[in-house]
Amino acid sequence: MTPSITDSTVKAAIAAIASESATTQEKIEMLIELAQGLQKKPKTAQDLWSAVALYKRANEMCSDDYPLMKARAKVGMAGALKAIPEEGTELLLEAKAAYTEALPILQQLASKEEIAEAQMNLGLVLQSLVPFNLAQIADSIKVYQEALRVFTAQKYPEEYAILHNNIAIAYLSISVGMEQKQLCEGLAVQTFESALKHITLIENPREYAMLQNNLGNALQYLQSTHPVENNLKAIAAYEEALIVRNAKDTPLEYANTISNKANALFNLPDDPEKPELGNPQNLLQASYYYQEAWGIFTQHQHLEQAQVVAQALQELEAEIKTRNEKL
Repeated sequence: MTPSITDSTVKAAIAAIASESATTQEKIEMLIELAQGLQKKPKTAQDLWSAVALYKRANEMCSDDYPLMKARAKVGMAGALKAIPEEGTELLLEAKAAYTEALPILQQLASKEEIAEAQMNLGLVLQSLVPFNLAQIADSIKVYQEALRVFTAQKYPEEYAILHNNIAIAYLSISVGMEQKQLCEGLAVQTFESALKHITLIENPREYAMLQNNLGNALQYLQSTHPVENNLKAIAAYEEALIVRNAKDTPLEYANTISNKANALFNLPDDPEKPELGNPQNLLQASYYYQEAWGIFTQHQHLEQAQVVAQALQELEAEIKTRNEKL
């Protein structure tokens, strides 16, 4: 196998640092900086593996004289491991261990923002491990809430929005009995709505659209005795997201929202006051949305999402056919 550019970059970087007459601290800083450069815009998974190699080398050079640098190398390595696509849990567990080792040091020596960022990322790792029974969702929510003490809406709207989004999704993923499930779903909706009191369309359009889209999803699937009312609220939330998301500037986010909106329309009567009249108009609109979303996902090679939309479109067409036969 031909060595990749990043492989040779890593080897050259380590060789150069070994031969340079810089101080140990400067060498560690250089390694971390190079690793961050690879991690920021990775072209392939190999870039992330190369970043891991550089962080590991920096970690080895730290000894006990540079505790903060050691913690930063661990956090950087954990972030790179978390980003590497992998089927199993090995890399996530390695990332969890690195964050867990780094955090007590950061809490003594780093800024509160640096600590909160590590907590936010540890929360994501824990959340990813929950389906494998290797972490508790409550632990994930706890570290997110700790990060929120620092990442306030006023100072850090982007992080604030992402944390609320993650907490709400965590509530939705809790597997409990029906009564508790309703409580968790209600908490998720409240979390989205609470964040949207501070995240505005004008000042934070991207985060606003993300929260509205996901609020729509939470409302749409609420276990409730008012499904029509919830679907109407969900559609209103998707329409807010679509003020920001469009086919030209944000095609994948747009396709995601219109397919979600189609799901809600599928179950919504044309006239909520007269549900007995059915929903031929909403089914037609849903069909247009599914077709458009399928085209965008296919064009951008997001084939898994295209498959899900194609399946939904197939079910919708079968539903229309069944209803027409009954008429």
